[in-house]
Amino acid sequence: MTSHEPIEAEPGATAASPDKGPALPTPGVDQYHVDPALPAAGQAEHHDQAERQPKHRAPEKEEKRSFARAFREELWADNNFTVTLLAIVLALICGGVLMVVGNAEVRDQWQYLLYQPGKTIGDTWAFVSTAYTDMFKGAVVNPDTVNRWYWNMTTWQQVFYPISETLTNAAPLIFTGLAVAVPFRAGLFNIGGQGQAIMGAIGGGTVGLALSLPAIVQVPLGVLAGALLGGLWGYLVGVLKARTGAHEVILTIMLNNIAFLFLGWFILQQGIKDPNRSDAISKPIQESGKLPQLIPDPLLRANLGIVLAVLAAAGVAWLLKRGRFGFELRAVGHNPHAAATAGIKVGTTIALTMALAGALAGLGGTSVALGTAPALTVDMLGQIGFNGILVALLGRVRPWGVVGAGLLFGALQAGGNAMQTFSGVSVELVGVIQALIVLFVAAPALVKAIYRLRRSPAAAAQAGLAKG
Repeated sequence: MTSHEPIEAEPGATAASPDKGPALPTPGVDQYHVDPALPAAGQAEHHDQAERQPKHRAPEKEEKRSFARAFREELWADNNFTVTLLAIVLALICGGVLMVVGNAEVRDQWQYLLYQPGKTIGDTWAFVSTAYTDMFKGAVVNPDTVNRWYWNMTTWQQVFYPISETLTNAAPLIFTGLAVAVPFRAGLFNIGGQGQAIMGAIGGGTVGLALSLPAIVQVPLGVLAGALLGGLWGYLVGVLKARTGAHEVILTIMLNNIAFLFLGWFILQQGIKDPNRSDAISKPIQESGKLPQLIPDPLLRANLGIVLAVLAAAGVAWLLKRGRFGFELRAVGHNPHAAATAGIKVGTTIALTMALAGALAGLGGTSVALGTAPALTVDMLGQIGFNGILVALLGRVRPWGVVGAGLLFGALQAGGNAMQTFSGVSVELVGVIQALIVLFVAAPALVKAIYRLRRSPAAAAQAGLAKG
């Protein structure tokens, strides 16, 4: 039988009913007070109950990370900078493997790997490192030339020749990269940079060969003509997209071919074609119509185009961040239905966005026609429009990222020519390395897994803020 004896309340607690468990401490009573009337065992039990009660402590101040600590934590984390840099390194490693596979002498040496491992690895390293060293010398600076210049054995123009070639190659790539990045922010994929650049080259080149005005007048006219013609070619895509709903990818692919065929026809027209040549080439560009060189010297080809490219990137960055049209552009890219509900004219925004992209790509073609090309030819632009897609993706469709990617690709092209000349490695390998860089940048999970990158603290904090 169960005895029904009264339950005595402990000091500092209220009495509890038999069906509601242990008693709770009375508010206002010190839980850590030791009652001399209780035996030692009771005091210990009383103290344990007090320890189990929730304690209200003052919130501790969060320790602020120093700059050095934050830098160390982000150095080997999965942030955008580290992933992009390691993607470039990984692409160069793959390029080195392809160099070995493509060279018969080094490839045959690997048959003796087990017999002469040191010689095999040493010869492989010497071949790959020499090739990449030649690429650096042709893209940035040649230390041997600097030493000879110091001892008055060569000219300073030869010292700056590599960086001049890099800037010359980078200018049109920055323009065409921006022509892809701007529509991308509006939810559009512009792969018509090649056709728009061709039309820009036609506009600027025609002014350059047809007029003979003072340079201070003719150069701006040529640049304006190239931007306008390229902008009209992009505007046509935007109007068709807005009015008919046609996909911009299909439209730009078709217009690329039309622009290329139109260039071939245009060059052969009377008054444009060089009468002294039998091949398809126009009359030479007037000297007064060419973009001024940064350093007036025949050896250094860098011209005003690279300055215009950087200014264009700065203008696009300001437009996207602070301009009203940039806000409307980004709003349409995020949600066109919500943008239309807010009063934004979606069709007009799409048309103007493609016109801006076409003008940027047109400036890229103009920088070639008035900068480095002596005349209009069907292959004068190479693949700058399609390479602009790679530049935009590597730059993560951000204006200043596009500038950095354009400089990198310009350096690879300039260095690839030197690598082929001195190391015998085909310049086509440069295109493979460029494609690998974009491939690894587009697959960040692969880069993180290969290098075992940890989670970026800054990215985790941003994700936490986004979740609320």
